[in-house]
Formats: sequence, C-alpha cells, structure tokens
Amino acid sequence: MNQQESGKFDDLFPFEPHPASTNELPRILAIANQKGGVGKTTTTVNLAACIAELGYRVLVVDFDPQANATSALGIDPRSVEKSMYDVILNDVNMRDCIIKSQWEFLSVAPSNLDLAGAEIELVSAFNRERLLDGAISSIISEYDFVLIDCPPSIGLLTVNALTAASEVLVPIQCEYLALEGLGQLLSNVERVKTHLNKELHISTIALVMFDARTKLAGQVVEEIRSHFGERVCQQTVPRSVRLSEAPSYGQPIIYYDSSSRGAIAYRSLAKEITGGA
Repeated sequence: MNQQESGKFDDLFPFEPHPASTNELPRILAIANQKGGVGKTTTTVNLAACIAELGYRVLVVDFDPQANATSALGIDPRSVEKSMYDVILNDVNMRDCIIKSQWEFLSVAPSNLDLAGAEIELVSAFNRERLLDGAISSIISEYDFVLIDCPPSIGLLTVNALTAASEVLVPIQCEYLALEGLGQLLSNVERVKTHLNKELHISTIALVMFDARTKLAGQVVEEIRSHFGERVCQQTVPRSVRLSEAPSYGQPIIYYDSSSRGAIAYRSLAKEITGGA
C-alpha cells in the first residue's frame, strides 16, 4: 500500500467512534461484509463453535440463500423441513425451525435455496425490515449469543439482519482490494441505525485470511488497526488449507483439526469477543 493510498484511508471510511460493547448477554451479532469470498461464513461457523465450546448457548442463524453455514455445521440444506424462509414468510415459529447440532450448546436455524426468492417476496411484505427481529425476539431468552450469517450483498435479507442485531462483526480479508466494499457497508450500517435500529453499531472487526509472508498483508492490518482502533481483534486468522477443508466435512475447524493454526486462532478470537472468558 503506497503512501497516497494510505493517506486516503480516512476519507474512504469515515467512522464515528462508539463506546466499547458492554458484553451483556444475550448478544446478537450480524456477520456482514458486502464483498464475497472474505471468510464471512467461515468466521460465523467457527466463532460459533468456539463460543459454544466456552459454555455459552449459541444459535447460528443462516440467513444466506447459499446455505453454506448450514452445511458447514453438518446439516444438509435439502433435508430441512422448515428453514428461515418459512420463518420470515410463512409465519413458522422460529423454535420449530431450529436444529440442535451434534455439538453441545450449538444450534442452527438453517437456510436453503428457498430463501433466494425471499428478496422479491419481502418487497410487498408488511413490516418487511423487522421480520427477522420479531422471530429472534421470540427465542432470544434461550441463547447467550446469536450469530447471523448475512448474504454478501445489501438487500432486504441483510437489512433484516442488521435490524435484528445489536452488533455488527465485519470479517476483513488482509488484502487491499478487500477494503473496497467496506465504505459502503459502513454507510449502510449508519442508515439502518438512523432509520430502523438505533442500537446497531460495528463492535468487532476480524482480520482473516492473513498471509504473514506478504508485506502488503501487514500494511493492511496496520492501516485497519490505526483507523478502527480497539474494535479490531488482536488475533488474526491465517490462511489455512485445513480451514478450507473443514466445511466439506460438515465440521467446524476445532472438531475437524483441533490443533491446527485455524483452530487456535478462532479459539483466541472467541475469547476476545466474549470478553476473555
């Protein structure tokens, strides 16, 4: 990253400070980034598993029509009887949708391809931005953490997720091009905060896909830490073949390869996010 690019950073991402999270439970986090391929679902699934390992009751809400979080937690999206599509558009009780995973304290509200049509169907729905908020409110007393895996776009699904959440966790790939969509995401978070959810704030930035061999990765990390301060987690998540393999086996990394670099990193990240438990 050259000096000119670095100097433009503050102009690209105007950012209002927000008080640190109080860590009061329950916490609802939307895992969001408009850019695809930045480790959003990987972060959702593995953080959820690591937080559950600490003894917290965790619910993953798969709100992405690709249903990658569902399959990464060992559930076949084609086999689910009720999905998040049914919850927000067919008035199905969210409790009837939730599936307990094979790991203690970790549950999933699954997605499937039906959710792809929800963007269009939601346009004419009453109270369309608050449907997920209402669904989560009905079960929130049963969980300590709810992690919502958002689609890689800003449509009505993501707006629903941001309206339901109190916090946004942004995974950022440690490459300069990965910063491209961040300014727009911050702007959209502010719009939702102004019009729909005054409690919403970006509480956490997770640096993922870090390659220590490249100078650029270190420069990007330095710039992000300089601009966003304490919201940036100290733990970075390295690029890892094992992390890439784990979803195809339907397992979070801590169960697929407990001693791998990815497992160690996500365990450390979970401790930061939960307040050092």
